[in-house]
Amino acid sequence: MEMSIGKKHLRKRMVPYLFIAPVMLLLLVFNIVPLLGAFGTSLFDITTTLNNSTFLGLGNFQEVFTDWRFWNSLKVTFKWTIVEVPIQLFIAISLAGLLTKNTKSNKIFRAIYFMPIICSATATGIMWKLILHSNVGYVTYMFRLLGFGKINFMNNSDITIYVIVFMSVWKTFGISTTILIGAMQNVPNSLYEAADIDNCGKFKQFFYITLPSVKPTLWFLVMTRVIGSFQVFDIVYTTTGGGPNYTTETLVSYIYTRGFEINRMGYASALSIVLLAIVLLITLVMYTAMLRRETD
Repeated sequence: MEMSIGKKHLRKRMVPYLFIAPVMLLLLVFNIVPLLGAFGTSLFDITTTLNNSTFLGLGNFQEVFTDWRFWNSLKVTFKWTIVEVPIQLFIAISLAGLLTKNTKSNKIFRAIYFMPIICSATATGIMWKLILHSNVGYVTYMFRLLGFGKINFMNNSDITIYVIVFMSVWKTFGISTTILIGAMQNVPNSLYEAADIDNCGKFKQFFYITLPSVKPTLWFLVMTRVIGSFQVFDIVYTTTGGGPNYTTETLVSYIYTRGFEINRMGYASALSIVLLAIVLLITLVMYTAMLRRETD
């Protein structure tokens, strides 16, 4: 009798683990095992076909910190993040504040703004590359009609990085807007009613009630967008490939170049580990700052 009760108790305790088992299995197969494999590969001078490997130890990591293209791609990635994240969040916050109410027109606009997120980044990059093409692009044609002359948006060392950032913002701001709308709709109406009684205008309500109430969601979006910015690749690869003169070569696009074009998989793996360390460090710093602000 006691054994049957013990078995039932054990089964109840095992139920939660059975529910999370599929996710843990996927995490193990697609995240942890590849990560360990990348770290192992980073210790060798090895090609993409895994032939002619030579053990280097930490030699690849030493080369990383003397590689000017690594430092250049890291600078480009930081520049991308500093420009892209604030612009996207500003647009998302502004639109979410305007589209919070569940009116028919707001629902239509939400669907329109969300549509780019369901398109692949490859298709988005190709589309904008054609629109901004210096010879056949519609936008460049309109600029010539307005008297600005021929502008080469996709091959200009000064502006191309900002053009691609615009493409990225256009594609992804819809998901940030949708998340913020959900957070704003959960703000208690009693707070707004009390503000109306005190003759507090909509502008002040937004800054003193809405934004403080959705602060956790904003922190979540900041962290996820920063991590996403450090992983940007596909839209760069389909538009400029890192050019002109490496001014749009992000860290992930440089890793791809080293691994699959220059055929140095071991060095590319070392770069990936360095990228992981950078993203982990930034995430920990931001998470610590978030916790401190919540406790203050």
